Amino acid sequence: MKRLFLLPVLAAALAAPSEAAPPWPSFRGPRASGVAEGPAPVRWSADTGEGILWKAEIPGLSVSSPIVWGERVFVTTAVSSDPNATFRHGLYGDVEPSKDVSRHSWRVIALDRKTGKVAWERTAYEGVPRTKRHPKSSQATPTPATDGKTLVVSFGSEGLYAYDLDGKVLWKKDLGILNAGWFYDPDYEWGYSSSPVIYKDMVFVQCDIQKGSFVAAFRLKDGSQVWRTERDEIPSFGTPTIYEGPAGAELVTHATRFIRGYDPITGKELWRLGPNSEITTPTPIVAHDLIFVTNGYGGIQPIYAIRPGSRGDLTLPKDKDASDAIAWSKTRGGPYTPTPIVYGDYFYTCNNRGVLACYKAKTGEQVYQKRIGDVGGAYSASPVAADGKLYFSEEDGPIRVVKAGPEYELLSTNPMGEVLMATPAISDGVIFVRGLKHLFAIGPR
Repeated sequence: MKRLFLLPVLAAALAAPSEAAPPWPSFRGPRASGVAEGPAPVRWSADTGEGILWKAEIPGLSVSSPIVWGERVFVTTAVSSDPNATFRHGLYGDVEPSKDVSRHSWRVIALDRKTGKVAWERTAYEGVPRTKRHPKSSQATPTPATDGKTLVVSFGSEGLYAYDLDGKVLWKKDLGILNAGWFYDPDYEWGYSSSPVIYKDMVFVQCDIQKGSFVAAFRLKDGSQVWRTERDEIPSFGTPTIYEGPAGAELVTHATRFIRGYDPITGKELWRLGPNSEITTPTPIVAHDLIFVTNGYGGIQPIYAIRPGSRGDLTLPKDKDASDAIAWSKTRGGPYTPTPIVYGDYFYTCNNRGVLACYKAKTGEQVYQKRIGDVGGAYSASPVAADGKLYFSEEDGPIRVVKAGPEYELLSTNPMGEVLMATPAISDGVIFVRGLKHLFAIGPR
C-alpha cells in the first residue's frame, strides 16, 4: 500500500526541526496541557496543499492522537480484515456497538517528522478483538506516551506494550478484558480509550470497566507492577493526569462516581469529589496551581477548579460553589468529549456542538460564549494552543483557529479534506494532524 504523498517540494527544503525541538510526549502534550511554546501556523489548506509539509497515509482505523519526540512522530492503528467495516461520526446518541468483530492487526508506526516516511512499523497483536467498539470509536483509541527512551502503547484488552524508540519490544502486559461500555447493559461494549501516563520511572493506567475497575502503576524498565488500587467505578473513558507542584504530586482520575486524587508513589487515595456525570471523557488539566475537571453528559455538567493538597471528601455543600478545597465550580457548562484548555489567564471549554466558552481561570468569571465560526458542527477532538492562538478540529474536517484572549475572534478556517477525531500535536512550529486516513504535517516550508 502506498503510504506517502509528498507535495511538489523537495524534502530537503522542508523546515527541519532542531535537535532540541520540544516534544509532545503524550495525549495533549506535556501534562495534558494542550499548550505548545513558539510559533504556529494560522492558515493552510489540505485541498490546495498550502502550508502542508507532507501527508502520510495510515492504514486501518484509529482515533488515537499523534505524539512527537525528536525526529519521530508516533501513531497507533488497528487494521481490520473486514473490507466493509464502517465508522460513523457526527452528533448522535446510538449505543449499539460496531458489528466489526473480524480479525485485526494492532500496529505501532514511527514516522520521520521531516518527511513523513515510515521509519519503522511493529505489529503488537493479531486476532479477533476481545471487546467490541463504539461506531464512533476504534480498536486503537488510547494515545501512546514516551519519556524519550521508552514508548508505551496501550491497546486496551489487547495489552500494554513498551518499545524503545527504534521499535524494539521491551515488555508487554496483559491487563485482562477491559470491557468499557454502557453501564446499563454490559452487552453494549464501546471499547477502551484511556491513554497511559508516564511519571518518573513509572507508567500509569486507568481501567474503569463493567466489573473490577482499577488504577495501576508499572515500572518503565521492565513492566513490573508497582501498585494496583481497586476502584468502585463504572466505565469511564478519560486519561489520568499528574499534578506536580508545591502541594506535592497527585495522580488525578476522572470518573462517574468520583473525581479522585492518588499518591502516585503508593496508589493511596488522597481525596475524592462528586457529583459527576454518568459518562466521563475529558482529561483533568493543571494550570495556575489548580486542577480543572469538567464533564458534560446528561443533567450534570460540572466544572471544578480544585486546589491541590486537599484531603478526604471534597464534595461541596448544597448551594455552595467554592470551599477551602474548591477554588470555584459550576454545575453547568462542562463539555462532554473535548478536554478543556487553559492558555494564559483564561480557561476555555468547547462542547460537542462547537460552543466555545471563555472564563477567567483563577475565578471562574465567564468572559464570553460563542459558537465557533458561527456554524454548527460536531467536535470530539480536544483544543490545543500555541502562539496566541487556539485550534479547534471539527469532525467534518476543518480546523478553526481562534485568537486567544478575552475577546472572541475567528482567525481562519482551514479545510483538511477528511474526518478529524484525534487531537493535534504541536512541536517546533509544526502541527501534526491525525485524520481518519492520513497524518498531516502543517507549517512553514
